[in-house]
Amino acid sequence: MTRTSVGHFVSEAARVRFLAAYDRAMELWPGPRQEFDVETAYGSVHVHRYGPTAGGEPIVLLHGHAGHPSNWYPQIAALGEHHPVYAIDTLDDPGRSVQRVAAPGSAENAAWLGEVLAGLALERVHLVGVSYGGWLALNQAIHGPERLASVVSLDPGGIEKVPARFYVHMVAGLFGMLAPRPLRPAVGRLLANPALSAPREMIAPLMLAMRSYKPGARPPARPFTDEELASVRLPVSVLVGRRSALLRPRQVVERVTAHIPGARAEIVEKAGHGLNLEQPEAVNARLLSFIGAVGEGRL
Repeated sequence: MTRTSVGHFVSEAARVRFLAAYDRAMELWPGPRQEFDVETAYGSVHVHRYGPTAGGEPIVLLHGHAGHPSNWYPQIAALGEHHPVYAIDTLDDPGRSVQRVAAPGSAENAAWLGEVLAGLALERVHLVGVSYGGWLALNQAIHGPERLASVVSLDPGGIEKVPARFYVHMVAGLFGMLAPRPLRPAVGRLLANPALSAPREMIAPLMLAMRSYKPGARPPARPFTDEELASVRLPVSVLVGRRSALLRPRQVVERVTAHIPGARAEIVEKAGHGLNLEQPEAVNARLLSFIGAVGEGRL
């Protein structure tokens, strides 16, 4: 499928309601926080920044499909203690970014993200993405690595074809949202779906977007070829949830380590697809260890 349209809200009133909920969700981040809009050939991209103005190399975060930057709230304080942290509202997802031109393939997605990094004047970026954001991060390492120091992909698209069970998992999660609130954490543990026990503030914009945002014609993250993975010349770490609904953990570890030169791949126990929310301390420790090793030249 080729992307021929861009996402939009069904009405201005729906957009206003969503953005009010979005702003409340962003209060989950520690403060102070800065916000920027970066113009690209594909639209205006909104970015949130937290952390020191000098010191460590920048970390840039890419959320998953239909998500938003508040989804990273368990990571911000830990990553931002010694690094400036930037979280991007990806194009064609509900948020404060405004897409004007479709990005139909890998080259175009690498182009708009590269323009954002250039617009922020960022070099030696540690690019971290989850799910579709993990696909975008790997895609950048393949098609636009010039400003990158490393890539970390959390349960990413692009390693295997999206299986039917992933869509079943998504539907089950939606039904789980209808359960009484006291029961949702237990249902979430059963389904390995951390959204069911996430703060109300984080869930509210997701639920509003389901009803009022019409995404563009974005296909599922396509699997990268062996040749594309072998072309990566950056330090890469891939973390996979043991209970992932998207990936087969052992097969992903095998493919990543077989084809990406020098890549690290690890299975995170007691975690599903949303491992940054389910096991934040474990994920934060692995992120900082990997980024530190890259910064010190040990990788």
